[in-house]
Amino acid sequence: MGEFELIRRYFSPLNGQGRTDLLVLGPGDDCAIERVTPDHHLVFSVDTLVEGVHFPADYDAGRLGWRALAVAASDLAAMGARPVCFTLALTLPAADPSWLQGFSGGLARAARQFGLALAGGDTTRGPLTLSLQVHGEVPAGTALLRSGAGVGDLVCVSGVLGEAGAALDYLGVRRPSADQQVLLQRYHEPVPRLELGMALRAAATAAIDVSDGLVADLGHILEASGVGAELDPSAVPLSGAVCRLCGPERAMELALHGGDDYELCITISPESWDALPASVRTQLSIIGKVVDGQGVAGVDTSAGSSGYDHFGSET
Repeated sequence: MGEFELIRRYFSPLNGQGRTDLLVLGPGDDCAIERVTPDHHLVFSVDTLVEGVHFPADYDAGRLGWRALAVAASDLAAMGARPVCFTLALTLPAADPSWLQGFSGGLARAARQFGLALAGGDTTRGPLTLSLQVHGEVPAGTALLRSGAGVGDLVCVSGVLGEAGAALDYLGVRRPSADQQVLLQRYHEPVPRLELGMALRAAATAAIDVSDGLVADLGHILEASGVGAELDPSAVPLSGAVCRLCGPERAMELALHGGDDYELCITISPESWDALPASVRTQLSIIGKVVDGQGVAGVDTSAGSSGYDHFGSET
């Protein structure tokens, strides 16, 4: 199977998802064409996933399709952006029809759920690597940034934390228990908080998605905003499944430092918190406050606070 037949068969059908009114021209030409809504800004981000670094060798192709797009789309959620389209650069060791069928199927399911149309991309031969660029839009001046947190703001996080990090211990289990299945589902098919991000863009002062761990990612907000934070450990939302499998101490460690949860961490003024609809507040937990100073206080940060660094061990 040649490159162009591969694209036509497995990936061209994906351009019918999402905001097709804004995608003027999809795959097939030298460039895609995207229309930007008047008085809106284009928001875009790119992520690269490499076999053996970001996902295990021989990882299920369908799960990888979903996971790759979810990871990229989570950046749109953190900015409060409405999803529009994405591009895919796919490096393959071989054009295996079975693998391509599974991968494109998982990618299509995610594209439908997240509202993202495939705008174009590239394929080449080499070690299995995926690069996805996602595009979204926000009303001009409303994008959520990392740099807006102020002293007195509340620190909040969505959902529960630590499940994806705990799942790493069970990836090879053939017959997972019910609790293990909860963790594995969270790892294999993360769901970016797109609707929540859009609902928060008029209220939150800063936001980030939790990809490297709560302490590390909150630290990025604090550094960009020039402030510190004090967290209440008892308020950090722990997973019942992780507590039962690993115990509460390990569950707290994973909630603070485990990655790949793709929840949102935000800062918000008390007044804006009170004004949020109940349907939004119930998705969030208040876990601390923004204070003068630097870094995160109130919880154990000995496991590290900077997040994963691909080149951190080089001298």
